[in-house]
Amino acid sequence: MNALKNVDQSIERIINVQSSEEIQKNRLRLRTTIESIRWLVPQACPLRGHDESESSKNHGNFIQLIKLMGKLRVDIDDVVLDKAPKNAKYISPRIQKEILHIYANKVRNKIREEVGDAKFSILVDEATDEADSEQMAIVLRFVDIDGFLQERFFYVVHVSNTAAATLKEEISNVLLSFNLQIENIRGQGYDGASNMRGAWNGLQALFLNDCPYAYYVHCFAHRLQLALVAAAQDESSTWVFFSQLTAIVNFVGASPKRHHQLQIAQANEIAKNVATGERETGKGVNQIGTLHRAGATCWSSHFESICSLVDMYVATCTVLENLVDEGSTPAIRGEAQGYFRIMKTFEFIYILHLMHKIMALTDMLCKSLQNKSLDILNAVNCVKTTAGLLSTLRENGWDSHIEHVESVCRENDIDMPEMGAPFKGGRSSKGEDHITFEHHYHFDVFNTVIDYQLMELNNRFNDEAMELLILSSALEPKDGFKSFKVGDICKLASKFYPDDFTQQEMYCLKSQLQHYELDVPYHEKFKNMSTISELCRGLTETQKSQNYYLIDRLIRLVLTLPVSTATTERAFSAMKLIKSSLRNKMGDEFLADSMVVYIERELAENIDTDSIIDAFESLGNRRVLFH
Repeated sequence: MNALKNVDQSIERIINVQSSEEIQKNRLRLRTTIESIRWLVPQACPLRGHDESESSKNHGNFIQLIKLMGKLRVDIDDVVLDKAPKNAKYISPRIQKEILHIYANKVRNKIREEVGDAKFSILVDEATDEADSEQMAIVLRFVDIDGFLQERFFYVVHVSNTAAATLKEEISNVLLSFNLQIENIRGQGYDGASNMRGAWNGLQALFLNDCPYAYYVHCFAHRLQLALVAAAQDESSTWVFFSQLTAIVNFVGASPKRHHQLQIAQANEIAKNVATGERETGKGVNQIGTLHRAGATCWSSHFESICSLVDMYVATCTVLENLVDEGSTPAIRGEAQGYFRIMKTFEFIYILHLMHKIMALTDMLCKSLQNKSLDILNAVNCVKTTAGLLSTLRENGWDSHIEHVESVCRENDIDMPEMGAPFKGGRSSKGEDHITFEHHYHFDVFNTVIDYQLMELNNRFNDEAMELLILSSALEPKDGFKSFKVGDICKLASKFYPDDFTQQEMYCLKSQLQHYELDVPYHEKFKNMSTISELCRGLTETQKSQNYYLIDRLIRLVLTLPVSTATTERAFSAMKLIKSSLRNKMGDEFLADSMVVYIERELAENIDTDSIIDAFESLGNRRVLFH
């Protein structure tokens, strides 16, 4: 009787101790499941195996990872898999998806917290997944509280059709589910497909009906692609060159045997050039490469293709010569001979090196437009700089170009035409319009190709006609705030962002600008700045954004304007890794959750596992206790 009266030995205390131990075991079991998912999903690894039965030798990544964790820690091994309660193992596919959905939504909520009360832009693009389902990626562009420009992947949605009304409904549903209001949209960025940019019934027009300040900007990277492809197609000799380039690259790289021959030929050529001192030696140089195929939608890939052929010209000719003699069929020998003759012509060498020069100038623009933090004014400046370099090449680049081409022809025993001789392929078949070879290659090819490039860049990037961009340029800090104009900045706020400034704030804005003009340009922190992205961060770091809060607000609105849809395209690259041919039956929610964790892993890493356990418990009546 005395033992029963002892508090330490009471039934209630024993039950409490046992309950506490069970809760810790339950939490450890669920934590192991969560940590396994947290490791696998950011690596784009499948969770399930083909056969997860007890007799299977490979139970899939998820189960095998839990087994590994059990081997490393005895306390985990004692509570998972076969040693777990049969009704609470927490390893089923349904539980995996449920936990991943909680995890993904926590990442999205973090993005929502980053946006806060700020205005934002939407970047949208479409692509077909491995199961031929149309998927629409949604990216948010905004300036965070610290003044950093962010582009965050937010969601991918399966759409039954790509009509603009359907797309708008799906986008609106996603935004509203996270309390992102349509009226706070201040920019739209699409790739330029007809169903998205239509003046009346396109997606941008539908959003403009709901929010008149959601300004549409055609993706700059897509515009560049259109401009340069159009320019290449408008000049006939350039069109022929690219057709020949594609055919040669495809032919030489058509089999592993030819690829191996190309590498051997290149290695021999490198060794020869190193021995004669024509090539430098050192770590990372003289790598054995391969010919690159040009992609239909990426202009940079054309540049890579040209660069690879310039670097491997001799090796490619060697492979073609060998195929002329040793090709397995008459068709292969004949095709090799045709391509070899083309590569040994002056015109092919001339255009190869001309496009190499031109595309070297445009490649920097291509790459800069892929930058998440690029603001729209900086993008316009990049276009202007590229156009200026092309103009300089047109005016002053002919002599150096033809000298270089002559040098290449001498090195490779290619016949040079007499530049002063009549060009027989001239514009008049009757001989009434006689021109020389020099005139043809200088004016009809060199100047014409560059003129087409300039014309397309100016036509498609003629954003000076957009008053919004002209007025926004008054905020740029480059050249010591040379463009700063109080009147233009006030007009920018009153005309394009009237809902973001009250009438009283408009009066205060003018006063702030007058103080700002005498203060910020002379501050040491701002003297070497060139972009409004840097300016925004500088105002936040120096806390001048508190004094000039209206100017800071306007700068953030301009920064929010989209530049390109590169982030959405990166999302589709991730989608190909996640929804592969072996995982083509993946559900839409599972895909969306996997993508946001994979792409925004920087945010996902900071999610607390205990918070996931708490959310999991709160979703429904669980069979075991976690608290």
